[in-house]
Amino acid sequence: MEALVTSSMTSFYYSFSLLPREIRQAITTLYSFCQTIDQIVDASTLIADDDRQQRRAKLQWWREQVEAIYGSRSVVPIVRPLAHVIERYAIPKQYLLTLIDGCERDLFQQRYPTFAELKDYCYSVAGVVGLMSIHVFGYRYPETEEYAVNLGYALQLTNIVRDVWEDKERGYIYLPLEDLARFHYSEDELMAEVYDDRFIELMRFQARRARSYYSRARAALHPDERATLYPAEIMDAIYYRLLEKIELGNFDVFRRRYRVRTAHKMWLALKIWLYAKMFSRRQ
Repeated sequence: MEALVTSSMTSFYYSFSLLPREIRQAITTLYSFCQTIDQIVDASTLIADDDRQQRRAKLQWWREQVEAIYGSRSVVPIVRPLAHVIERYAIPKQYLLTLIDGCERDLFQQRYPTFAELKDYCYSVAGVVGLMSIHVFGYRYPETEEYAVNLGYALQLTNIVRDVWEDKERGYIYLPLEDLARFHYSEDELMAEVYDDRFIELMRFQARRARSYYSRARAALHPDERATLYPAEIMDAIYYRLLEKIELGNFDVFRRRYRVRTAHKMWLALKIWLYAKMFSRRQ
């Protein structure tokens, strides 16, 4: 299952590659599960009714496997590594079920009228991933849960800003409709890729919101946790840099696909890892 994540050379890989072997294997297994659930609902276009039912059946199968794990019942071989991680790190069942429910929303919901509704979605597909992750990394302070959830919001909101074009090509708009109305910018204009001052201000508003969640996450992280939670800080640094690049490019997301260069990701990961090691020695 480790190849499922590392082969894509994503930001997750740079965050996890410096972990001790046991924890790296555990977090890779956990993220493989998350990626599997996401791939079930992912599609390049709007999903037809028959296809939707098939995808929901696959999600239901995973719910049953999760219930089997927590019910101490036997599971199929492909699920056993996940079962081991759940047992070893005492990951609450509700986190996994919430992730499945959140991803399932993509099968029937293509618009989010309010940010409150979008935030609930972000918690389900990103916040709980952070909560599961800190169980594997290990944490001592209750505020760390707040850190994990807020960082999840920040990362997901950054993805939404970056992926406006890709999402609209699939028929999805994750920008809250109340925000479009605030800036007098319509759904039809977004689908038509109208790039003007209204769109730029709309996107600048989204970026400020994402930045606020990075700030909340960083404020909630206890200094004593930095020695073990450096993978999350690497994710923070990479995605924050991505957001900066989008802002510097004036949110030209219809014509450009913004990325952080591989060399820059490696430099950020190494810098944060070295800082964490130096900090742990001082304790």
